Amino acid sequence: MPLTGGEDEAKFFLRRLIADTNAAGETFSRLIEDSRGVTAIEYGLIAALIAVAAVVVMGTVGTNLSGVFSQVASSL
Repeated sequence: MPLTGGEDEAKFFLRRLIADTNAAGETFSRLIEDSRGVTAIEYGLIAALIAVAAVVVMGTVGTNLSGVFSQVASSL
């Protein structure tokens, strides 16, 4: 069906937009209902939490260790 007028083009555009929106909605619904990736996300969150805790602990230990070395150096 050739598009000749502006009204036909607008109708085509709206039909295409509605079809794309419905397809995206269906895809999103399937992703929400799919629980296979939940475990991977949980493991990722646990790994991120461990990484943050490690950075905090290493920062604190590094600061304390620097203080110890400063005391040793000043006593020499």
